Amino acid sequence: MRIILLNPPYFPKFSRSQRSPAVIKSGTIYYPIWLAYATGLLQKKGFDVNLIDSPAEGFDLAKTLELIEKYNPSIVVVDTSTPSIENDAMIAERIKKSIPAAYIVMVGTHVSATPEETLRDYPWVNAVARREYDETLSDIAGMFSHNKTADTEDLKKIQGLSFRSNDSIVHNADRPFITDLDQFPFVSQVYKQFLNVENYFYSITKHPEITIITGRGCPHQCTYCVYPQVQYGHRYRHRSPENVAAEFVYIRENFPHVKEVFIEDDTFTINKDFCRTVCELLIKANLGLPWTANSRADVDMETLKIMKKAGCRLLCIGVESGHQQILDNIRKKLKIEQVETFMKNARKAGILVHGCFMVGNQGETLETMEKTLRLAKRLHPDTAQFFPLMVYPGTRAFEWASEKNYIKYRTYNDWLTSEGLHNCVINTPTLSSDEMVSFCNRARRSFYLRPAYIASKLWQTVTHPSEMKRLLKSFITFSRYLFQK
Repeated sequence: MRIILLNPPYFPKFSRSQRSPAVIKSGTIYYPIWLAYATGLLQKKGFDVNLIDSPAEGFDLAKTLELIEKYNPSIVVVDTSTPSIENDAMIAERIKKSIPAAYIVMVGTHVSATPEETLRDYPWVNAVARREYDETLSDIAGMFSHNKTADTEDLKKIQGLSFRSNDSIVHNADRPFITDLDQFPFVSQVYKQFLNVENYFYSITKHPEITIITGRGCPHQCTYCVYPQVQYGHRYRHRSPENVAAEFVYIRENFPHVKEVFIEDDTFTINKDFCRTVCELLIKANLGLPWTANSRADVDMETLKIMKKAGCRLLCIGVESGHQQILDNIRKKLKIEQVETFMKNARKAGILVHGCFMVGNQGETLETMEKTLRLAKRLHPDTAQFFPLMVYPGTRAFEWASEKNYIKYRTYNDWLTSEGLHNCVINTPTLSSDEMVSFCNRARRSFYLRPAYIASKLWQTVTHPSEMKRLLKSFITFSRYLFQK
C-alpha cells in the first residue's frame, strides 16, 4: 500500500504553503512544509510514502501523472489553496481517471474551510482531511493497510475527516490539535530524501535556506490570518527546545552548503521562555548557522540581544497599517508606538527587519493608506512588502467582506492574475480594488527608490558583503514589477 503526497502543478513557482498563495514577485517559492511534516510522520509509522512538489521541480501535468502512475498509490493526498482549488480539483480528477482505485484526499486551508462545498462540487474527491491533517492521514493509511479499501464504518471513526459515503457527505468531529510535536521526524530529513533545497528561495533569507516549524498555532486573533483560524488553531504548541536545537545541528551536519534556517512559526517569539531557551541552546552549540523568524513587533530588548547572539539575522513582522484604528479593527493588539520602539531596539541589537504592510481592511481610505506609507518610510526596515487585503474562506476578514457584499468574484481563479500573482477581489465604499493595487505598486516604488534607502543598501553591501548576493537576486527578480502603475 503506497501513498503519494502531492503539491500539484500550477503556475511555475506557485507557493500553496504560504499564507497568501500565489506566484511571488520577489521570486520566493516556499517549501511544501505541511505536506513534508505529514510525509515524515507517515514514514515513521512504516508506510510507503512519496512526496512530489511539482511547482518547485517544474513538473507539468503530464510529468506529474507519469510519476504518480509509475508509483501506483492506493492513497493520493492533494494539497490545495483558495486561488488554485479549481486547478487542484482538475488534477485530482485526472489522477482518478488514471488510477480509479486511488483514494483521493484533499488537504489545506481552502478545503478545511469548505469541506461540504469541496465534496459536493468535485465528486471524484473521496475525502477532505480538515485542519491539522497529519494524524488524520495516518489513520486513513492504517485503515487501508488493514482493509485494503475504504470502509465506511472505519471512516466514521477518523476524527477530522469529511468523506463521501454513497450519495451523502459525512463530517466527523474535529480532531484535537497535536500537542506532542517532538514525535515528528525533522522536516529537514524529509527534504533531504524527497526535495532539492536549491529549488526553494525566500527573498529575505540567504540562499539556500531550510524552512522549519518550531511550533504550531497562534493565540492572537488577527482577522486576516488564515492559519490560526482555519488550520492550526489559536493555542500555541511548541517542540521542546532540545528538539529544535538538535535539528539545527542536523542541518549544519547534513546540509553544509545551506546558509540560513527560516523558522516559519506564525510567531516564533510568542512564548518568551521557549524562544530564549532555544536561543541559549543555539549559543551553546555554536553552529555559526544564521536564522530568520516570524515575530510580532513587541519583543523586548533583552530577548532581541539573546536572539542576535544565537544567530538571528532577520525578523519578519506584520506592521500592517499606519493607522491605529485599523490595527484595532483587525484585532492586531499592537500599538504603533510599540512598533517604533521595536524597530529602534532591533536596530540596536543588530537584527534586520522585514516589514509587512497591508491595505484594504475595515476603515481603510486613501488617506489612511498614505499614512501607512509614511510609517513604512519612517520605520525604514531592511525590506518591505505592500499588499492589498487578500481574504480567504474561514477567516473573519472573509466573513466581514462577504457580509458587506464587498467581495466580487466569479470563480476562485479570480484570486490570481493571469500570471499567477495576487489579485484583490474586494471593493469597499471608500476604496476600489484597482485603487488598492495601484497604491501598493506606487508604495513599493516610493519606498525602494528613495535616495536614503538606496544609500543604506549600498552601505550594507560594504559592511556586510554576505548580503550582496541576496539583495542582487531579489532585486533582479523584483525589478520587473517595481515600475508597474
